[in-house]
Amino acid sequence: MQLSGLNSVSNRVFDFICLWILPVGYFLLLCALFFLPGRSLHHKLFYGLFSIPALVALCLRPRVFKELLSEPIFIAALVFAAWALLSLCWSPDSTSFFGEFKPPLHTLLLFAGCYLLVRYRSEIIQPLLFCAAIVGLIGTAYYLFMFSRIYEPGLRLIGGGAFDNPLLSSHVFGFFCAYWLSLSMTCKRKQVLWLSIPAMAVMFAAVIATGSRTPLVALTMASLWLSFICWGRRSMVLLGALLVSGATVTVLFSQMIIERGDSYRFEIWQIVLNKIADHPWIGHGYNASLTVDPGVGYSLQEPHSFTLGVLYYVGILGLLPWLFFQAWGLSSSWRQRVQPLLIIASTWLVFGIGAGLTEGGGIISRPKEHWFLLWIPLALIAALSINQRARRLLTLPIKTMTSSAQQQLTVDAQIIEEDGLGPKVLRLVDGSFLKLFRRRRWYTSGSFNPYSERFAVNSEQLRDMGIPTPKILDLYRLQDGSSAVHYLPLPGNTLRQVMQGITAPAVRQALVERFGKFMAQLHEQGVYFRSLHLGNVLVLEDGEFGLIDVADMRIYPSSLSLSLRQRNLRHMQRYTVDRRWLFEDHFEALLQGYAMTASKSAVDNLHKQVLAGSIPARAH
Repeated sequence: MQLSGLNSVSNRVFDFICLWILPVGYFLLLCALFFLPGRSLHHKLFYGLFSIPALVALCLRPRVFKELLSEPIFIAALVFAAWALLSLCWSPDSTSFFGEFKPPLHTLLLFAGCYLLVRYRSEIIQPLLFCAAIVGLIGTAYYLFMFSRIYEPGLRLIGGGAFDNPLLSSHVFGFFCAYWLSLSMTCKRKQVLWLSIPAMAVMFAAVIATGSRTPLVALTMASLWLSFICWGRRSMVLLGALLVSGATVTVLFSQMIIERGDSYRFEIWQIVLNKIADHPWIGHGYNASLTVDPGVGYSLQEPHSFTLGVLYYVGILGLLPWLFFQAWGLSSSWRQRVQPLLIIASTWLVFGIGAGLTEGGGIISRPKEHWFLLWIPLALIAALSINQRARRLLTLPIKTMTSSAQQQLTVDAQIIEEDGLGPKVLRLVDGSFLKLFRRRRWYTSGSFNPYSERFAVNSEQLRDMGIPTPKILDLYRLQDGSSAVHYLPLPGNTLRQVMQGITAPAVRQALVERFGKFMAQLHEQGVYFRSLHLGNVLVLEDGEFGLIDVADMRIYPSSLSLSLRQRNLRHMQRYTVDRRWLFEDHFEALLQGYAMTASKSAVDNLHKQVLAGSIPARAH
């Protein structure tokens, strides 16, 4: 009993971390720099709300680490971090190993936290990124307004919050400019498109105002990547806009581009290359000091190139995994470009690669602006790739269906379900089904994660768990903004239909007991099917149970809590026939079946819930 109680507590802690703490921590990692007074608080928020919770989650459930180790990007990052720590053995600077161990650990925990976040809260990723970008947009608009009031020639925008350097600020402004650019290429709603274009213009104006030139190159590279990974009509518009904006920037800001020349980059790189030549294979050590004097009257601490920084600190042997995880991240994103989030993350990575050509140098650091150029996009790509392979994310391409194609597909179709707006479920002439989902408001979760896609993803996940569901054939986006899923139905009848056809009470009682066991299996596997009732459970030809209409469902990290089980029961109690069969005539049989899989406390809770329930029934 005590062991069971401890297991239950650990499950609830794990669930709370994955479902609530990690989303908050990730959101603040992305946008807190815009309103925090300094970087140190940003570090503490990341440690307290993301990396440490991710470490606790891994300790509570070590088996999730196994899936992380199946991802080449994470393996390469792990090898890179291990080699960097090993290089402390020949580093000339002697400091405590524990102090140098923390930045690589927190970097790897970013990968772990992103994996857990995508695995258990994939539906929140797009709204979360959107909200973070809105915070960045509001903050940037305010910075530009204040900057315009004090502007004079030669002054460069820094920004407020934790920003204290125009070059570093440009990294974050460019990061969110790349986001809005990606959103303009992947969004399907006109409202989002009309928001993303001016938002992108605001962030681009902020990049220009910082006076930094490298982000302009990086944004050009990101635009070219986007135009090819999202090839279509918008790509042609993007390429045209890229030419126009490039010409405009050249004409209007030619002085900014030319006046500083090469900013001593060639001299800096030559000095750093000479130092690299001393230890080309193993580098000078992860924490080695670097001083570069290009003859400007003061010394610099960075090589102003991420590649040269890697070579200087960890040598060619460290450069190999560093190059590998970037190349693999881009190739993996290209192969799985059906997933919009991978398009956004890979665009961020391309932007970071471009920005790192002439800036940066610290290979592993605490959370700061440089993270936006490499670790944040790379960790998201790794997390998405892992869950994409596990089929927890959308794997089917979404096809656009014209009105004529829709009419041709549904000719002579039988209407199975409809509402005041028209048909909802159609049986096509070939026996397959087409389920329609109405258009949702653009700012709702149904817009970010259409219910047709949820239906397909949930169906695939349930099948992997051994629970029969309809086989998805195609996903469609219709011209009126609604969506549809085309699937093969399961062969069988609903449990409600089967129960209605049974006249012998003993046979019905046995069926209710089997359903109780099936419901307990769902709950123990963490399946919270909000619409669970006898009309959404099929009795298949082999006598097993299957589920239909699975769009309104979530799969939790652990077995369902008692409160979620109660909510599931309350939903079934609303239906008159379901309530009589399950909770009045054959309630003891339902309890016996539920007890075959569920714990005694869960069975007792079910018993108490039904006895105390007085919910009005809904006729069906």
